[in-house]
Amino acid sequence: MILSVLFIVFACTQEKSWEELYDRSRVLYQERKYSEAIEVAKKALKVAENKVGPNHPNVANSLNRLGGFYLEQGKYAEAEPLFKRALEIREKTLGLEHPDVAISLNNLGELYRDQGKYAEAETLYKRSLAISEKVLGLKHSNVATALNNLALLYNYQGKYTEAETYYKRAITILEETRGRDHLDLATPLSNLAELYKKHGKYDKAEQLLERSLAISSKAYGSKHPNVAVALYSLGVLYDSQRKYEKAESLYKQALKIQEETLGKDHPDVAVYLQTLADLYSSQGKYKDAEPLYKRSLLIWEKSRGPEDLTVAIALESYATLLRKMGRKNEAVEVEHRANMIRTKHAKGG
Repeated sequence: MILSVLFIVFACTQEKSWEELYDRSRVLYQERKYSEAIEVAKKALKVAENKVGPNHPNVANSLNRLGGFYLEQGKYAEAEPLFKRALEIREKTLGLEHPDVAISLNNLGELYRDQGKYAEAETLYKRSLAISEKVLGLKHSNVATALNNLALLYNYQGKYTEAETYYKRAITILEETRGRDHLDLATPLSNLAELYKKHGKYDKAEQLLERSLAISSKAYGSKHPNVAVALYSLGVLYDSQRKYEKAESLYKQALKIQEETLGKDHPDVAVYLQTLADLYSSQGKYKDAEPLYKRSLLIWEKSRGPEDLTVAIALESYATLLRKMGRKNEAVEVEHRANMIRTKHAKGG
């Protein structure tokens, strides 16, 4: 009896160790500490494998999380085997129609979508949706997630009618089950707005983006990176309509939030700097644009290395500005460096 009690206590302690690592990895990733998050997620996976064996649901959870981190980093080769193994474990241990299987199918579908493998992604998304509808019911939030992802895929494929239908259905489900101001609505609202913007339905897009912004601001407060993203999206809408004053104000608000929450040298800050610089350049405000392009370039060089493709893109944008300013010789030098980077990558360097 004593041995049994000791075994149970030991098992609980080990389980907590996995849970702590698993939860910690998510917190680190949310804090944009990506390398640390990945290392902690790897440790969680190892602990799970050692504790419960290679085919336990906890192992699948760890595989799924680590794969998700790699996916968001664009490391598709690393993510794919992890997602596949997680799916295999879940199918064997939980059954072919378990909600966690639907989640694995969705994640693998997202990977293929990002790689442009639309046929493979659609098959996985549809299976994920069918499982969620059958097991959880037609009005579950997981069904809404599956609908949103399938709609996004159709949008990428130019199947706009299907995309709009699925977005609207996802929004309706979330409104009915979570309420009109729930945070889960922010993403499908923004996605549908992007669809409307693409078709010149700017008034509809604006209404949706403003609603998404209000939801994010209420949930996170005014100084959160997700609020910055919502502000930025609304700014892009105004920018596309040449409402430059409104766009500039929103870009600046978004940039300030990202600098304060992520740090002045974060890659997301570089994106916002370049967008604001592009706005100034399009209006002929070259002196305002130049320091922003330079600062964006420095951030990319520091965060990604001097020969990353993002650096080449930043160099090309800066070179375009230099040509507009009549500084041809400088532009040629900058373009040469950008071409050297692209050539190296084309050769697999």
